[in-house]
Amino acid sequence: MTRILLTTTSFQDIPGPHHQQLKDARYELVIARGPLPEAEMLKLVGDVDAFLCGDDEITRAVIEKALPRLKVISKYGIGLDKVDVKAATELKIPVTFCPGVNHTTVSEHCFMLMLALLKNLMEQANAARAGEWKRMTGHEILGKSIGIIGLGRIGKEVAIRARAFGMEISAFDVYWDQGFAHACEVKRAKSIEEILENCDIISLHTNLTDSTRNMINKDSLSRMKSNAIILNCARGELVNSVDMAEALNAGRIAGYGTDVLDHEPPAKDHPLLTAKNCIVTPHVGSRTFESVQRQAGMAATNLINVLQGKPALAQANEVR
Repeated sequence: MTRILLTTTSFQDIPGPHHQQLKDARYELVIARGPLPEAEMLKLVGDVDAFLCGDDEITRAVIEKALPRLKVISKYGIGLDKVDVKAATELKIPVTFCPGVNHTTVSEHCFMLMLALLKNLMEQANAARAGEWKRMTGHEILGKSIGIIGLGRIGKEVAIRARAFGMEISAFDVYWDQGFAHACEVKRAKSIEEILENCDIISLHTNLTDSTRNMINKDSLSRMKSNAIILNCARGELVNSVDMAEALNAGRIAGYGTDVLDHEPPAKDHPLLTAKNCIVTPHVGSRTFESVQRQAGMAATNLINVLQGKPALAQANEVR
């Protein structure tokens, strides 16, 4: 029987037709609760035909150990920075993924974090629950400038919502969609530095690469307004956590709202868990019933199609 290693918890926990897809295909499921580090993945591979994974560390060593039985790696989600796509391609293993399924949900999450920070939601709500009637003065987002770093699918959805809120929108992206920018009144920034230095709110939506890792650090934070806030619904490693915590605690930046951390789940002493004016959510920006069913259905379809010799809906590498 074909065996599938299923590690993504969103797929497992949320009901929907994606479960029936795998059941109808008569696959044997090997269940684990990810995201798993390389060492844990190495213990599980070797006698499975496919991975249906989330943010597990799928390194060259993991792929090599999974051979010759492994036939496909189906990523639940978009980001492929935890998958060694180069090694998979060299070893002729297709890597599929799910673009275009979570941009609505993630962009909504960004605005939840934005409004919570600017309206002091967490502190006031927690005080009220504790019996304290603590009334703080917040800020409107009308007329505030937002800088979007990475104007892809999610960045565009953030821009659409920002325009509806009456914000001034700037963005930086190497691949510029002039038609969209014109329609949504998005100003093209010449550089990331321009965004950092001029915007009240900065929203990160770029891929994690060697050049973007720790892009928000002590130096870049020093360029920003002291009343600026940063939102991160992309990858935790885009931000240097120690530098961010120090800036927050010193009042050099007004707030940080993030759905992602550099280590997930974080250690209890992670610096951002106790930093001032910092809201951390547990990587749930795309975890809505609607989004999960779209992602899970696409991930399952990709996996089944490749195992049946059909083209995937979206494949990240070319295997000949």
